[in-house]
Amino acid sequence: MIELEQELRGLLSTRLQVLPDKPEENVDSTLRALWSCAAGRPVSAKGAASVAMQRLTEPQIVELRALIERRLGGVPLAHLTGRQRFMDLEMLASAAALVPREETELLASAAIAVAQRVANTRAPLIVDACCGSGNVALAIASAVPTARVLAVDLSEDAVNLARANALHLGLQRSVEFKVGDLLEPVDLPDLLGAVDLLTCNPPYISTAKVGQMQGEISEHEPRVAFDGGALGVSVLMRLLEQAPRFLRPSGTLLFEVGKGQGPAMLRRIQTDPRFGAAAGHEDRDGLLRVVSGTRA
Repeated sequence: MIELEQELRGLLSTRLQVLPDKPEENVDSTLRALWSCAAGRPVSAKGAASVAMQRLTEPQIVELRALIERRLGGVPLAHLTGRQRFMDLEMLASAAALVPREETELLASAAIAVAQRVANTRAPLIVDACCGSGNVALAIASAVPTARVLAVDLSEDAVNLARANALHLGLQRSVEFKVGDLLEPVDLPDLLGAVDLLTCNPPYISTAKVGQMQGEISEHEPRVAFDGGALGVSVLMRLLEQAPRFLRPSGTLLFEVGKGQGPAMLRRIQTDPRFGAAAGHEDRDGLLRVVSGTRA
């Protein structure tokens, strides 16, 4: 097994290309994750660090080599393992939804902080739009057990994956998932003006740039999850227009933005009289990647 490990590490060291938005992936985590997957114990790149590389049978070695070739061919690691770690939750992953990124943990962390403050006085009502695989909604539900969480996505396939994740994590009673366009599925009388927290990780890549994206994304992940229209802000602008109707006074809107979009989106909220306060949340590189607004 030592010779096999050395051989495959050398192969990955020479040919593996990893995306900047998946910093958890490297030669070691990739080999460990695919090794564990071939052994019949699927695990994410982050989770693989704590899993021993057990002895493989000949058929498992053949499977491992095939998995590595597919990875080197551009198939996302999370699609091969069927797992992705997000906010310490070992989630299911597939081509049905965007693979949860570590950068989105900034949004989830900010949302959890808001939800926990509300939970000190009442059970918070939370809506997560563009929920994808359910990563943000489920992270909130896991951290704030008293919260009522409603999650929505335009893609039925994504919602099915999100429901599977809720079951996988034992949170199926904590989050209700709906299929529909942005906030349309929750446009109900008892929710208008009643939401404590509205979160969203929308598509924010401009259509023109979609064709320039790495094949690992554009050829394997759903376009609807990242194509934000001509300027990349089509969904963002709709969100800013619709959100105030749902928020209770002092309710919070939190959403992720693409690199370079933060300052303009922050100014947009600051000049909207429906919001009484606005703030930006920077990532570790000092880039404004999450914007929040509080209902006036």
